Amino acid sequence: MYDVVLLTLGSDRDAPGAGCGSGGACCGAATDAAQAREERCETPRVPVLACADALTARGARVEMVTARSDAEIDEVLARLDGPPRPDGLTWPDPDAKTRLVVAIAGDAQLRAVLRRLVRRYAPPPSRRPADLAGNRTVPDLPPVGVLPLDPARSTTHRDLAAQLGLPRDPTAVAAAVLDGTARRLDLLRNDGGSVTLDGALLGAAADDGRPLHWRGRVEVDDAVLSHGDDPLLACAIGNAGGYARLDDVALLADADPTDGLVEVAVAVPVVTRSRWGRRRVRLEVRRTRGRAVSVLPRDEVPLPYLDDGVEGQLTRKRSWWTEPGAWAVWTI
Repeated sequence: MYDVVLLTLGSDRDAPGAGCGSGGACCGAATDAAQAREERCETPRVPVLACADALTARGARVEMVTARSDAEIDEVLARLDGPPRPDGLTWPDPDAKTRLVVAIAGDAQLRAVLRRLVRRYAPPPSRRPADLAGNRTVPDLPPVGVLPLDPARSTTHRDLAAQLGLPRDPTAVAAAVLDGTARRLDLLRNDGGSVTLDGALLGAAADDGRPLHWRGRVEVDDAVLSHGDDPLLACAIGNAGGYARLDDVALLADADPTDGLVEVAVAVPVVTRSRWGRRRVRLEVRRTRGRAVSVLPRDEVPLPYLDDGVEGQLTRKRSWWTEPGAWAVWTI
């Protein structure tokens, strides 16, 4: 039977605005009340306890771990290492008897764990092994079980677990980890050192929520969606479909996290005039698919974006590329 590590992230650093639990209380938050919350945060959430009970009832040896730093995440991931290789690289064990379940309050926390998996197992370019697939920079990462901590969110926000049809009930998650199969999915890496599981949305908004114009060069493989002269409202980069729409406008048509491609779309306001000379503005969506995408902001002010729910600002060129089938989830 398997050893199972139930990993919970104890910090809200990767889930801004989402909180780490009911009421928005986040373990590890750097506030004056952090010490007062420490004891409460040490208590595992109910879904974690229910999943642990279901795993134990099936004979698995379960350990619950709360990680509050990258180093503590890395300590858990080290249990997935394979035997030493002649080339000295750290490599995942394809026959590991240890399985990992990540309890998440949002996609950003799952991304945080995958980012550390990539950091652990991606070989440096100068030591690229012969047994690494030619279209990849990382080996097959170990499958992870996904335990959403807030199942109710699936009805208001289609997180990655909902998009993939993953189980949300703790007992069903336990069954997937012990009896299910590993479903391999594409991963987006970027030259900023991070990863993207679902997608990114680039663009700014006014205080009332209206999208603001910005300019940038957007390239997908050899296709140019914008040369940097058009006033863009948004750019969607989709591995999956979480950023497929901007209000009532469809940006991405068919983002698929298993096809080895990234779908990219830009929304461009186009001014036309009717036969009577009346000015009209329509939104033109340009989209294409490819292996890699780059965005080069042309404005002097930083370009805001969301990447798997994490806010950021782009001030220089950023590139994303696909790693086909690089990561996997346990599913029924």
